[in-house]
Amino acid sequence: MTAAPVLDPRRTALVLVDLMDRVVALPLEPRKGTEVLTTAEELAAAFRAAGATVVLIRVERPAVAEQPPGSALVAGLRRDGDLEVVKRTVGGFQGTDLDERLRERGVRTLVFGGIATNLGVESTARAAADLGYELVFVEDAMAALTAPEHEASVRLDFPRLGTVVRARDVGLTGG
Repeated sequence: MTAAPVLDPRRTALVLVDLMDRVVALPLEPRKGTEVLTTAEELAAAFRAAGATVVLIRVERPAVAEQPPGSALVAGLRRDGDLEVVKRTVGGFQGTDLDERLRERGVRTLVFGGIATNLGVESTARAAADLGYELVFVEDAMAALTAPEHEASVRLDFPRLGTVVRARDVGLTGG
């Protein structure tokens, strides 16, 4: 992990992927879903207090009459002013208006957390990189189904796309 960049809250968004009851409850590594959720909630509170955008992405299965139980965001996670995006693919950009909503707000940097590191988070981040966003990955705000999957993303892939940090090192300025 490297030193965290200083982030301008007016141009930065926290992007939290698939923090839904049924996903948080999965057996995850290298930390439990509840630990990811706690860190994500702390980050979201800090981002909101600084005036930064918070994006909450959740998945819905396409072409089914009813979503499985636990498909909503974890209760209490969303606050007024947050953007909620419903995806129907692995990543949060394909088939959604996420890029347009971020650009309307002048966002240029995305800070990522969520579940699963190597699936929803990485897929969304790869699309974001293709769209020209600067990327920051909060390692302790993520988990995967196995520790090796998490580690592969955090140690091999994410450093090629952006900066990998710990939650305590994320710093927002007044811009």
